[in-house]
Amino acid sequence: MAQKAAIIGSGPAGFYAADALQVTIPGIEIDIIERLPTPFGLIRGGVAPDHQTTKKVAHKLEKTVINSNTAYFGNIEIGRDLTLAELRNLYDAVVLAVGAPSDRKLTIPGADKIGVHGSAAFVGWYNGHPDFVELQPDLNVDAAVVIGHGNVAIDVARLLTRSAAGRARTDLPDYARAAMDASPISQVTLLGRRGPSDAKFTNVELREMGELSECVPVLRAEQLPETAEGEFMERDRRLRERNLATLKSFLDIDPAGRKKRVAFEFFARPLEVLGGERAEALRCERTRVVEGRAEGTGETFDIPCGLVVSAIGYRAEPIPGVPYDAQQGIVPNDRGRIEKGLYAVGWIKRGPTGVISSSRPDGVEAAEHIAADFPEPGNKPGRAGLSRLLAERGVKPVSFDDWKRLEAEEVSTARPPSPRRKFTDVAAMMKFLEESKR
Repeated sequence: MAQKAAIIGSGPAGFYAADALQVTIPGIEIDIIERLPTPFGLIRGGVAPDHQTTKKVAHKLEKTVINSNTAYFGNIEIGRDLTLAELRNLYDAVVLAVGAPSDRKLTIPGADKIGVHGSAAFVGWYNGHPDFVELQPDLNVDAAVVIGHGNVAIDVARLLTRSAAGRARTDLPDYARAAMDASPISQVTLLGRRGPSDAKFTNVELREMGELSECVPVLRAEQLPETAEGEFMERDRRLRERNLATLKSFLDIDPAGRKKRVAFEFFARPLEVLGGERAEALRCERTRVVEGRAEGTGETFDIPCGLVVSAIGYRAEPIPGVPYDAQQGIVPNDRGRIEKGLYAVGWIKRGPTGVISSSRPDGVEAAEHIAADFPEPGNKPGRAGLSRLLAERGVKPVSFDDWKRLEAEEVSTARPPSPRRKFTDVAAMMKFLEESKR
């Protein structure tokens, strides 16, 4: 007998938790349960399609985790195929690793107009996430505004202004690449309430904006301070100074031959989306930072645009039977422990912060809690019980071998230089798997 653990969610946090459990409790039986047929969460559905090197971390995770003690159950949804209570009866420990999949809402007048999208939906659409393939944003506009000064915002701006040749090297689904290639968008504004010192871009992503063949970053020199403003820890100050140096270097880029612009607009906040049924402009207010808070000055200006993407953060959704902090958009927990037998890792535990590897310590914490709460094997049925319950209900899970068949098909059908041609429809995935077994 061995301890039994189920992990709900197969993003990086879920895989890191499985890895930590294997190290902390040798011999533990682990089942990773995923709502979609495809694993890897934000690596597949959130990381920018032109960041293929970043996506390769998925292969490292699978080599570390998938073995005789760990199994993958894809296309299994809690609440549809079985309940959380049933899962807890099957396993000693259940780890929530479902992330924060929903947008933090833009709450200004006009936010419901056609042409206004949250970044979770927009990024999901251009990454081929089955939940968002029907979004079909209208890119037949001249200008866009992206609200936010973080990596998600800069990803959106970069993909909208990349060259067609640059997009061809990505794993953008065909429909998204065709829409972007046909789009007349030539002006994108990145809008942030605070100044350059407070922008959340990583420097690697920021530098990319200066390397696009058809687009030039545009800034106003008067918005760039000599040094990073504010009180920071030394490491944080160095990172901010590096970003500031990169922003200043953009002032020297020759715009000749580059027909597109990405304007960095600092010290401004959105007030209202203007227009009729469709977005036509974004009304903004100038801000100043007072004691760390961005305050409005009363000075307003309008930015013409037909597309608005709000990249102001994500939040987890409530899970039946689990406490929920609506203000923070997370599940309340004590260093990842919700209660004995129920744990949280990743964004549902701490909110949408950090990079992929930031979830690794969460897995270690959860594993330590589980080892302390269940020092000896119990009598829960674990995988055998789950397989029996699913079979009784006529539910056929997608195995990891099934996923590898899907992945091989995506790679083999890609049109070079694209690395893969993604499945974007669950029914199509299941049909392929059924036919491939004949």
